[in-house]
Amino acid sequence: MRWTSMLAIYLLFWAFSVFLVLPFGVRTSAEAGAALVPGQAESAPHEFSVKRIAVRVTMVATALFALFYANYVFGWVTPQTFSALMP
Repeated sequence: MRWTSMLAIYLLFWAFSVFLVLPFGVRTSAEAGAALVPGQAESAPHEFSVKRIAVRVTMVATALFALFYANYVFGWVTPQTFSALMP
């Protein structure tokens, strides 16, 4: 596999991982014991740290990509694995 393909696939894993990571660890203002700002939704996060989210997303994406690449190299799951499901 070329490095450009690996980079593109890693970036796809990273973008997908954002949606996996965002819901975890979110505390609303009510849960944090802080007052709501006028116009703020009750479900809005109290604090949002881009750096913390980026680190978490990078860890998840790296783990998923490592599994993907290991499967590519060792061939654990191939199209023939699913041949029993095809009519």
